[in-house]
Amino acid sequence: MRTFIGIDFDIELKKKIRDLQSIVRENSQKGRFKYIGNFHLTLKFLGDITIEEVPIINQVLENSAHKIGRFQLKVNKIGFFGGGSTIRTLWLGLGGDLEPLNSLYEEIEDGLGNLGYKREKRPYTPHITIAQDLLMKIDFKQLEKLIDLSTIPIIDVNEICLIKSEQIKGKRVYTPLSTYRLMGNGKNNETKVKGGF
Repeated sequence: MRTFIGIDFDIELKKKIRDLQSIVRENSQKGRFKYIGNFHLTLKFLGDITIEEVPIINQVLENSAHKIGRFQLKVNKIGFFGGGSTIRTLWLGLGGDLEPLNSLYEEIEDGLGNLGYKREKRPYTPHITIAQDLLMKIDFKQLEKLIDLSTIPIIDVNEICLIKSEQIKGKRVYTPLSTYRLMGNGKNNETKVKGGF
C-alpha cells in the first residue's frame, strides 16, 4: 500500500485553503486541483510498504511524538515548483514555529533512516500543495495579488499521522492508519490506531 507521514488539518482550515484554491481555479485554463479532504503537510513520503512494516513505522512516529511538543504554523506565501508555460506544483509556504517542525522532520528521517528506509537528500521545504500541472490565464505576479493569505488561520499542529493513499473510483483518497499526539515530554502519549494495524 502507498503511504506517507504527514500532518492533517481540521475541516475549517481546509475550507479556507479551498477558498484560495477557487481563486486559482478561476484564473486557470486547466490543472489538477487537490480535493479539499486531501490538503495536508507531508513530512515523509514512504511509497509502497507492506502491512508488516506498519508497526515499525508506528514505533518511529511514537518515539518522535514523545520528543516534540505541539507548535503552530502560519501560511505566509504562495509559490510553485517547475516553471515555463505549465506550473508543475502550486503550493502554500509556511512560517511560524519552523524549528520544532524541522526537528520533527529530522526525528522521523533519522528514525526511519536507522531502520534502512531511504533518506531524503533534498532540503525539507514544508508546503501545502493546492494544484498541479497548472496552465494559468494570468501571470504568477498577478495571481499573488489576488491571493489574501491572511484569511488562512494559524495552524495548530497537535499530531502526526501515517496515511494511506489510494485511488478509489478515479479519486485520490487519503486514510489515516495511525495518529500520534505530540507530547514533547515522553509521557502520556495518546495514540489512535485505525484499520487494525
